[in-house]
Amino acid sequence: MLKKERAALVQRRLDELYPETPIPLDHGDAFTLLVAVLLSAQCTDKKVNEVTPGLFRVAGTPEKMAALGQEKILEIIRPLGLSKQKAKSLDGLSKILIEKHAGQVPQTFEQLEALPGVGHKTASVVMAQAFGIPAFPVDTHIHRLAQRWGLSNGKNVVQTETDLKKLFPRDSWNKLHLQIIFYGREFCTARGCDGTRCDLCRELYPNRKKPVALKKP
Repeated sequence: MLKKERAALVQRRLDELYPETPIPLDHGDAFTLLVAVLLSAQCTDKKVNEVTPGLFRVAGTPEKMAALGQEKILEIIRPLGLSKQKAKSLDGLSKILIEKHAGQVPQTFEQLEALPGVGHKTASVVMAQAFGIPAFPVDTHIHRLAQRWGLSNGKNVVQTETDLKKLFPRDSWNKLHLQIIFYGREFCTARGCDGTRCDLCRELYPNRKKPVALKKP
């Protein structure tokens, strides 16, 4: 099976499994999505969703977040990993949004990635899910599955993103990145599959006998 054929099969199967792709992080607008994605670094979506309601009740806008201040932000998000750095980033980016963007989340990669604590993956999620601009955020699940499915060599997440964008139609990126994450969490997990166990891995590579040696992001 050629790489393009594998990609087409992956897309068909994921469309069958996940016709709907709700965003796993609870949010109400672009700002709260930005905050939730930033908080999700090295933390589960479930844990973030437990913490953000309390945060958004008192700081659901850049103005309220900046007024709350770094120390009080930290008190609320302390259960999350890297909480001190995240509190500093939320305080800083809120002030920048007010000073440079009239309190609005910018709609370009360059402006988003200039905000404290916002890397390319976070910016990509916001661009895709808040503004509907095609992007392909690559997390650990996508990086892992792209290798197991023979869609990327796994050199790094930048290369994985480039490879996947070449293989799949641009208008499918925003939905597909969530579908791959869902499948990676449910079936092709880090420990539950090694490239030879889940249904999709077996369908793509029916003759594969050895586990796939993964390159970490």
